[in-house]
Amino acid sequence: MPIVNRVADLQPDIQAWRRDIHQYPELLYDVHRTAAFVAERLREFGCDEVATGLGRTGVVGVIKGRKPAPKGDIKVIALRADMDALPIEEATNLAYASRTPGKMHACGHDGHTAMLLGAARYLAETRNFAGDAVVIFQPAEEGGAGAAAMIKDGLMDRFAIDQVYGMHNGPGIPVGSFAIRSGPIMAATDAIDIRIEGLGGHAARPHKCIDSVLVGAQLITALQSIVSRTIDPLESAVISMCEFHAGNARNVIPQTAELRGTVRTLTEEVRELVEKRVREVVAGVAQMTGAKIDLVYEPGYPVVVNHASQTEVATRVAKEIAGDANVHEMPPLMGAEDFAYMLRQRPGAFIFCGNGNSAGLHHPAYNFNDDAIVYGTSYWIKLVENTLAA
Repeated sequence: MPIVNRVADLQPDIQAWRRDIHQYPELLYDVHRTAAFVAERLREFGCDEVATGLGRTGVVGVIKGRKPAPKGDIKVIALRADMDALPIEEATNLAYASRTPGKMHACGHDGHTAMLLGAARYLAETRNFAGDAVVIFQPAEEGGAGAAAMIKDGLMDRFAIDQVYGMHNGPGIPVGSFAIRSGPIMAATDAIDIRIEGLGGHAARPHKCIDSVLVGAQLITALQSIVSRTIDPLESAVISMCEFHAGNARNVIPQTAELRGTVRTLTEEVRELVEKRVREVVAGVAQMTGAKIDLVYEPGYPVVVNHASQTEVATRVAKEIAGDANVHEMPPLMGAEDFAYMLRQRPGAFIFCGNGNSAGLHHPAYNFNDDAIVYGTSYWIKLVENTLAA
């Protein structure tokens, strides 16, 4: 398969970087060691500019091609990787396992960062393109909206970015394969926090109480009916209520209960409809039961929407690396990604690179597959060279 030959030579170095990052996982914006590691490598590679502190701890490198882009053509292409880990206790027993209790790279961001560093090294060596390649290393993808923070700090305008691309490893996708689709590829995610205040009392006298547990159970059942009876069956939505906290004694009807959950949708129209119906259901159950119910409905990451033209470009590049038979059109995923914010700012595409038969993302036994390095790194390189053809 036509991976970039130089990348095969660089693979041991990229793997070593990945495993070093893996041993020292950091959460959200507190990625100071990882960001310093990245910035030091970019300076070593000879990047024309290395900027730190965007979105608090983000790092950006600029690599100029051999000549400027022709007037009117795409001048600047950006590639993004994420740096943060997860608050999970690692269970891999690897020699390079996390050295920080309760934290691990369970989503492969160590691999994403290392592959983009490998691409940056190659592009800085060869500069076989016209225009600028911008490499973005982002903090706080795992729930902190680091992409939005970097954008707020002027990422797109400061570096005059024309197009932006992202990549994620995919457990279950064979190593050497890619998966992508045009349009919605990952879901919006919103959070539901509900606090129920009933009237507590003795379990033997329920008629004198407003049972917060029963109210919570009615709420959960009613909320599930939104997807089954309000949303068009040809559309997609998920409402999962995943926390229910109430009471601490078997003979006491608790005064209060708390519910927490997540909503996933693939279009803004369905997203708005689900929020409207959640609010109506909560108000209806409160009226029916006499309980006081407080709802906090917090919008999270938007839908990740791949732009059609850039998806075609990404697909062609992936086929060049992996072969036509190893690049697949995938269904949308109901997981979320804050790369959505970048795709709202500039045209681009998000692709999945096969991680093989590994444990799933966010699992204590997950590990990024180092065999995927040559494919992901080659994809980044060819994306720049093909888009900014010299």
